[in-house]
Amino acid sequence: MSNSELLQRGIDTLDMNLDVDTQEKLLAYLVMLKKWNKVYNLTAIRDSQQMVSNHLLDSLAIIPHLWSGRWLDVGSGAGLPGMVMAITKPDWQIDLLDSNSKKTSFVQQAIIELELQNVSVHCARVECWQPKYKFDGIVSRAFTELGNFLSLTQHVMTPGGRWAAMKGMPESELAGMPTNCRIDQVIPLQVPGLQAARSLVIASCTGSREI
Repeated sequence: MSNSELLQRGIDTLDMNLDVDTQEKLLAYLVMLKKWNKVYNLTAIRDSQQMVSNHLLDSLAIIPHLWSGRWLDVGSGAGLPGMVMAITKPDWQIDLLDSNSKKTSFVQQAIIELELQNVSVHCARVECWQPKYKFDGIVSRAFTELGNFLSLTQHVMTPGGRWAAMKGMPESELAGMPTNCRIDQVIPLQVPGLQAARSLVIASCTGSREI
């Protein structure tokens, strides 16, 4: 089965509707990821079909549960899930943040080649980062444990904004939550082609913490 067929089957399983142009951009991003991975070691996954399920479909699975607005992807690495969000939601503004300059260089090149107008990338540690604007949503895929994720990013969240953390089985992390934060929802996810347990944790915090 080709990557395009595998992606289409996964999109159908997720009950999503993505046009041909969007799917082609997702696959073009994957081609770039595989090419740059040989030099920059962006992901441990080498097989392109496994990349479809573990990267593209894993990122796509969260999108129906997110909300429109300005998003920050913290610890975005090679651009996951932020690049997938930017490609599929052109009316959302996406900022990608990572402290690894090799990974942010790849993402910047992908943004240029895919001609994406709604995404920007920054190379910095989030606890030291002071953007000119704040975010309606902050997402992470493999950044840090849940409590640390919330603590380190409260200063860049808008009042009333929410966090979306991509996790496996999150129960072990719930005890480490900041006292001003709460779990709003834990959404079990079924990612096509991925056998591991996946869930999306939606959280919110009261007040703001400046640094």
